[in-house]
Amino acid sequence: MDPKIVWLFIFVLLYWAYCIFWGIKGAMTAKTASDYFIAGRRLSLWVFVLAATATSFSGWTFMGHPGLLYRDGFQYAYASFYAITIPFTGVMFLKRQWMIGKRYGFVTPGEMLAHYFRGDGIRLLVVLVALIFSIPYLGLQLRASGFLFNVLTDGLLGVEAGMWLLSAVVFIYVASGGLRAVAYVDTVQCVLLAGGIVAIGIIAITYVGGFEQLNKGIAALALFDQNKTPDGYSHYIAIPGVIQFVAGLGVENPSGGAWTGIMVLTYMFALMGIHSAPAFTMWAFSNTDPRPFAPQQVWASSFGIGIILFLFTAFQGLGAHLLGADVKFMEAHPELVNNVMGAGLGGQDLMESAGKQGMLVPQLIYLLGDEAPWLVGLLSVCALAAMQSTGAAYMSTAGGMLTRDLLKHFIMPNASHGQQKFFGRVGVLFIVLAALVVATTATDALVLLGGLAVAYGFQMWPSLMAICYFPWFTRTGVTLGLIAGLIAVTLTEKIGAQYMPWGRWPWTIHSAGWGIFFNLGITVLVSAVTQNQGDMDHKMKFHNFLREHASLSAAKKGLVPVAWIITLVWFFFGIGPGAVIGNTIFGDPNDYATWTFGMPSIWAWQLLWWALGVFMMWFLAYKMEMSTVPDKEIEALYEDIGDTHEASDAV
Repeated sequence: MDPKIVWLFIFVLLYWAYCIFWGIKGAMTAKTASDYFIAGRRLSLWVFVLAATATSFSGWTFMGHPGLLYRDGFQYAYASFYAITIPFTGVMFLKRQWMIGKRYGFVTPGEMLAHYFRGDGIRLLVVLVALIFSIPYLGLQLRASGFLFNVLTDGLLGVEAGMWLLSAVVFIYVASGGLRAVAYVDTVQCVLLAGGIVAIGIIAITYVGGFEQLNKGIAALALFDQNKTPDGYSHYIAIPGVIQFVAGLGVENPSGGAWTGIMVLTYMFALMGIHSAPAFTMWAFSNTDPRPFAPQQVWASSFGIGIILFLFTAFQGLGAHLLGADVKFMEAHPELVNNVMGAGLGGQDLMESAGKQGMLVPQLIYLLGDEAPWLVGLLSVCALAAMQSTGAAYMSTAGGMLTRDLLKHFIMPNASHGQQKFFGRVGVLFIVLAALVVATTATDALVLLGGLAVAYGFQMWPSLMAICYFPWFTRTGVTLGLIAGLIAVTLTEKIGAQYMPWGRWPWTIHSAGWGIFFNLGITVLVSAVTQNQGDMDHKMKFHNFLREHASLSAAKKGLVPVAWIITLVWFFFGIGPGAVIGNTIFGDPNDYATWTFGMPSIWAWQLLWWALGVFMMWFLAYKMEMSTVPDKEIEALYEDIGDTHEASDAV
């Protein structure tokens, strides 16, 4: 057998042994339902920092992101700002959700919102969002795992067979140990994900011939490129403007690419849905205190993952053009290309291969097949761990919501801890089987469903805004707004838009942008005409508690306008309409000699605003105390609201 496949199986078995160990240990530790569903609210600082980071950045970051960088160039690289925008949602909401969860003993977001709004409609909608987020998103990860295993074993294991085998292992440790097992496995997955991206980036830049050679190749690629923006620049190194009102309204044939300033901004909205999805509320509840939030949001995610994406993923995506993946460019500029990927791709262009851009990372890993087969095996497990890091968390949390918000609330209100854990495991099994069915039967629509998932998750923003900041948002307003947002997302994504005259992503505005426009708009309008004093008095119990424990000191309240200015400026120029300035501010995209830093202006602009984004996150999380430990200790009224019949009266 090929040595690299032998090493692959050795590392996979070691990795699986670690996963199952924590599944068993988690099962032995989980004495109560709270232990099983939210780790007994006792996750340690570094476990949460690493686990939440692994959950935030899935196998898509490892496998799909470099491929789209290869295809769309630096205009797509603005997506790397999700290293900042994903935890930005956490900065806005996680600390306040933790405080409310600690105070009242909530285990799921459905419990929290149902008690806040005094109605079960929002509870059911939250469970619905959790399911339509988790099942397709998990299916996408599982399908990608099977594909990866198929490629890396040279077809020894089929895609479906690999997918089901890998799913079985994930199910065993998630169902056994609950969120605690997921968290401890995710700590290793985070290290493997980040280390693997860095290692593969180093492999790519080494074979290219260094940073200067990469930029010379990019300059030649830009001149060779036939897909020009309206300003006459290559789509690889410029975004095509602020917005495009293209024929048919949708983005099927945009001029110079789809990634306009508005498209980038609204796509970032979609990815912000990862931390506003119901699963991350349960991650918030699982902590002893908010101490881990700021280091995870600022240093692990914004700084650490950010620099990895803007450098090492860029090395992979753009570097592949200079390594034989782009056949036409190689024929035009053989002097710039080190054709090491040609054999693995069978002489085909990457975009004509069976897996298209998904083949890029496996081919880069395979470059070391003869020299270091053990490293091929290790990097393969890094990719596998990246695939599973997100899925496991959504399996666990969705199973918890099915148990607590449906079974326990409506059917078995007196369910014991043992019964809740049992049905929690049944819920995990249901989620896994549903995801596998979707991944097996809807292969062509799977990527579209995965895209829908994060846009749906972002539609939770108004409900979280209500409980954390705006007491005048009413139950009716938030409920109707959420329904409208989910409908708008569906009708502007390909699955629904194919039946509509406007097409997918009208006017290069992502479905998450359309969803939040209708969602928040209806929430505000309906709330304005459905005010109820009794409901307001009830909600103010939550908000008075937050004001007492989370308000800024008088000395820092003067910084609030500064925080608003920093945030709005960053969103406008870093990932919004103002990003178009980055096309040319540091040099003419068509003239390599004018590139101020020896790199395309757009790349330098992105690195500048990445650094400013890290500062913004530090300012909000630490200076504005949005992710720090409250000065006043939180007194818990109930350990677990689900086990206390009087809890609804208390809140």
